[in-house]
Amino acid sequence: MKSSEAINELSGALCKAQSQMGGAVKDSSNPFFKSSYADLTSVIKAIKVPFSDNGLTYTQFPISNEQGVGVVTRLMHISGQWLEEECVLPIVKRDPQAAGSAITYARRYALQSIAGIPTADDDAESAMLRTEPEKVISAEQCESLADLIGEAGADEAKFCKAFKIKNRSDLPASRFSRAVTMLTTKIENNKATAA
Repeated sequence: MKSSEAINELSGALCKAQSQMGGAVKDSSNPFFKSSYADLTSVIKAIKVPFSDNGLTYTQFPISNEQGVGVVTRLMHISGQWLEEECVLPIVKRDPQAAGSAITYARRYALQSIAGIPTADDDAESAMLRTEPEKVISAEQCESLADLIGEAGADEAKFCKAFKIKNRSDLPASRFSRAVTMLTTKIENNKATAA
């Protein structure tokens, strides 16, 4: 791993961002292994808002060497501090499609690792053993969700069903950023469709 001379500000920002992130949802399927996995889009969705709110960003560049192909992932803070790591995967077949698949795979795992987020099933929150009840969103966050639901033209009942809650106010605080990301994506998609 490589880093800037100091990483104190980056570390503090990453700590705050991680407290706001949920897991990357396993929403893609692999029919060959009959399993589900969190794709690159899910990983990006999980980190997008918490990273932005805490002055964090990242870049990923494809690399290749005699061992295979992969990416260099650099996590950066608004202060200029950074962390960087390479992830190289072997490829059996040396063609563009195999290289592209390996690079996408490397991007997903490298980004997930550098951000420190786990993958989770949609109902992983309910499957976790907890020693104390999880905190729910604040009244302000609840109102913010109401505004986003209205702006997105979303059905609140379907929203609650998707998050396995009875009411908007029951949303666990740890899932707030995921809900915001989901609704803002819907708003952006609606605007793009209307344009």
